Amino acid sequence: MDLLSFILCVLFIWTSVQGLLSIANGTKASPGKLPPGPAPLPFIGNILKLSNQPHKSLSDLAKTYGPIMTLKLGQITTVVISSSTMAREILQTQDLSFSNRFVPDAARARDHHLISVSWLPVSTQWRKLRKILNSHVFSSQKLDAQQQPRCQKVLELIDFVHSCSKAGVAVDFGQAAFRTSLKLLSNTIFSVNLIDPGSDIAQQIKELVRGAMEEAGKPNLADYFPFLRKFDIQGIRSRMEIHLGKMFGFLDSMINKRLEMRKFHGYIKSNDVLDTLLSISEENSDEIDRIHIQRLLSDLLAAGTDTTSSTLEWAMAEILHNPQTLSKAKAEIEQVVGKGKPVEESDIARLPYLQAIIKETFRLHPAVPFLVPRKVDENVEVSGFTVPKGAQVIVNVWAIGRDPSVWANHESFMPERFLGSEVDVRGRNFELLPFGSGRRICPGMPLAIRMVHLMLGSLINLFDWKLEDGITPEDLNMEEKFGFTLQKAQPLLAIPIHV
Repeated sequence: MDLLSFILCVLFIWTSVQGLLSIANGTKASPGKLPPGPAPLPFIGNILKLSNQPHKSLSDLAKTYGPIMTLKLGQITTVVISSSTMAREILQTQDLSFSNRFVPDAARARDHHLISVSWLPVSTQWRKLRKILNSHVFSSQKLDAQQQPRCQKVLELIDFVHSCSKAGVAVDFGQAAFRTSLKLLSNTIFSVNLIDPGSDIAQQIKELVRGAMEEAGKPNLADYFPFLRKFDIQGIRSRMEIHLGKMFGFLDSMINKRLEMRKFHGYIKSNDVLDTLLSISEENSDEIDRIHIQRLLSDLLAAGTDTTSSTLEWAMAEILHNPQTLSKAKAEIEQVVGKGKPVEESDIARLPYLQAIIKETFRLHPAVPFLVPRKVDENVEVSGFTVPKGAQVIVNVWAIGRDPSVWANHESFMPERFLGSEVDVRGRNFELLPFGSGRRICPGMPLAIRMVHLMLGSLINLFDWKLEDGITPEDLNMEEKFGFTLQKAQPLLAIPIHV
């Protein structure tokens, strides 16, 4: 029996069993009034309503069925949130009821979901790990102390772009931003530069991170039909186990080296994340142990590279696509910082137009188009509807950022809309949620915001830019490629001209 026949046979048996169970439970009480949505087909539900751009498909469906709607994706009842009003209800008013994550099968590789702060339910252990991240990794005091290494990594990015300018070759913005982000994170975490030319692991780490993110972003039948998990018919979990295994092996080697160094008399502890976590573990192993340290470092490397690089690439694409925006940004930075100088963190507060460009980029191109799906453990009432126990809840951040009832000229890139506006990206304004909100807001947000402003501002101020192959700004391809992160379908390539 070939694989397809086997799958069809299993599905037929499952459908028959479900039909019998449905008859047997026919008198069972309804969970309540579900939010509206399209009628599901037998067995597959509404899966065919999703295209290869599901954020757009769900946005279109919301125009018919409303800002809170129900779909049946295979076996999984899915509630989709597509407005700032509904997002506030889910992420603020009833945040605790919607705080647990719907765990995809890919995250179950090597039991990552049982240990990772990204997937743990709200619990004592999750609170301990979040407290450590907020107090010892991403606190303002910690980030301020690491300003100089960040500035150094931006200067290295500038040096690279300057070399491209001399050679007359184009910069691949996504690649350049990824390398810079990984440099920063590796120095922040390990006090080591993983992108050092002499390092033979730089490319490996990059491939592992990208590979894991790609697997996490692929549609997986096991997430629609949980009884298929044991078969892993698409091989997603198996490939994820390989990526994670290599990543954990690398992290174990870094932890072992540091533990050996800490045994030497006279060892001076560094200010990096690894030493900080090991010290906390030594003082109180109930707070965090070695396996949690390993998984936490893995989450930091994965989450802090693709999202930052994607945001920078989209921001550069938009200002090259809109030359008048680039001219305004150049004028502001030249006046505040001085022509041809890199932007420093102390400058950011005095650059409102640069801040507006970043906000507008987050609005149109959130790095993650859906907040990581939530799962409710009990029936929850929302705006007169029932979100049933076990349902998956998706907040479509991409759709919220393009809601025409909130944003004038919602498809246009207009940073000016944020000048004089109190709206920001820190989870308090529900019409702009690139980092989420509430208990599950992205803990790395403070670092990401600093890095994107530094890189973008410096690239604007030190270089003029010419699109490759004679492409005009209006012809620049702005199509998206859906995945765990929302990237440009075609990499942005532009030739720098040193000012």
